[in-house]
Amino acid sequence: MRRDYFDLSVERVEGAVDPGKPLVRIDFHGPEGLLRDRLSDVEGDLLAAEETDVAFRLQDSLGDPDPAGVVAVTNRVTGDFVLELNEDADDVLDFIGAARAYGDAADDDGGYRVIITVDGEELVTYDKRTLLVYDAEGNLLRSESLIPSGVEL
Repeated sequence: MRRDYFDLSVERVEGAVDPGKPLVRIDFHGPEGLLRDRLSDVEGDLLAAEETDVAFRLQDSLGDPDPAGVVAVTNRVTGDFVLELNEDADDVLDFIGAARAYGDAADDDGGYRVIITVDGEELVTYDKRTLLVYDAEGNLLRSESLIPSGVEL
């Protein structure tokens, strides 16, 4: 599936202390059946939040002037990529900071919501608490990732 089929926007991140849960909207502008198939299990039911993972893989070093990377949603059961889209690293890291701040304000580990739409119509909504960040070589960047306390990777 082409990365340019997707648009990503975020809400509720101003100042990283907004008490509202940070929200990521991923809008798909391609053949609906293609995305629905990737977001479905073998019985054809849409995947639940606990059956998906969200990650960000850097393509550049964080020390570069404008580092970029790829946001990916994967099927946790099969490991298959559901979708991928290009995004600026600074925007993703700011979002992770907002999710942490939300957790501090809510006195928990934080979290965020992902809404995936097809041409503006909601397909799925996932409440997530983990967003793993990897460097360009595939190494986990723990300090940059959003990982709830008590979770061992």
